[in-house]
Amino acid sequence: MAYNEQLETRVTAEIDGWGTTRRKMFGGTAHLLNGNLLCGVYKDYLILRLGQEIAPDALKKPGVKVFDITGRPMKGWVMVEVQALDGGKLLPWLTQAREFASTLPPK
Repeated sequence: MAYNEQLETRVTAEIDGWGTTRRKMFGGTAHLLNGNLLCGVYKDYLILRLGQEIAPDALKKPGVKVFDITGRPMKGWVMVEVQALDGGKLLPWLTQAREFASTLPPK
């Protein structure tokens, strides 16, 4: 299954001006901030790197699950179903990921 290009377009529009770079990754796309993965699109999911402190709370929200596409869950990462991103919910998720990625040293 290809990644959701509509979701990718929405993500790109929201983070325009954040100084990110885009790469093909995970069979979809990824956006990096200072060389660290911030977010991406995998199939019909937004993937986010939130950190190990925030991710557990995020997992309690509807449409959110652990980022696991290989059988090895990624700690501090989540996947949000595209349906859970309607009604202005995309930007707050992206902002949380940006806040975490901003704490990481540049690569």
